Amino acid sequence: MKKYLIGICAFNEGDKIRRVVAKFSDYSTYDVVIVDDGSSDGSLDQIKVTFPVTVIRNETTRGAGFGVRQILEYGRKSGYTAVFFVSGNDKDLPDDIRKLQQAIEEGYDLVQGSRYLPGGRHGRMPFYRQLATRVIHPILFSLIAGKRITDSTNGFRAVRLSLLDDPKIDVAQAWLDAYELEPYLFYKAIKLGYRVTEVPVTKIYPPKAQGYTKMKPFSGWWSILRPLVYLGLGIKR
Repeated sequence: MKKYLIGICAFNEGDKIRRVVAKFSDYSTYDVVIVDDGSSDGSLDQIKVTFPVTVIRNETTRGAGFGVRQILEYGRKSGYTAVFFVSGNDKDLPDDIRKLQQAIEEGYDLVQGSRYLPGGRHGRMPFYRQLATRVIHPILFSLIAGKRITDSTNGFRAVRLSLLDDPKIDVAQAWLDAYELEPYLFYKAIKLGYRVTEVPVTKIYPPKAQGYTKMKPFSGWWSILRPLVYLGLGIKR
């Protein structure tokens, strides 16, 4: 059995998810699991026929955080060492996996991909998303977590699954079902003293006509900011 698992969440991603699965295919290094979060476009219907991947199908759309939790639970129960999370809409590069893997093998518990570190890059990002992901969220996250982070919203990251053995980390909370779970886990890993680092990666958004995000402008950003407010004020644990 392999030590590493690629985890991908997908919802109506069409050709983008098929490109992702075709690119992330180094099966000598990792296995691949996909959470199909209630897709209705048939984009994942034939994936298992063509590629040796596992698909977990949700009959209704449960949310990004719910899907991440499913991947973490699947990886933990199956005995993997770490999960490498990859975007389902074709923003990430397979060559960057080795950076996550190297950091995990150096003993880090959570490895955050950063498009803003020297050596990282990004493309086709709307200005408002650059402002939010490069300035607003990282500054707030760094202040509340007590550690300087350059790219706190990038979903391309590695998580050592032994983190979930810590009773102070509770990913099963219902309020983490949307976009809250990833910043929650990132924050907890830092505050509880686990080894956390960032590595430079590339994040290229697909053309706007293909749809580059499912996040809604106001509710989505509140969802990703909410853990900072709740955890910073001690409202949630």
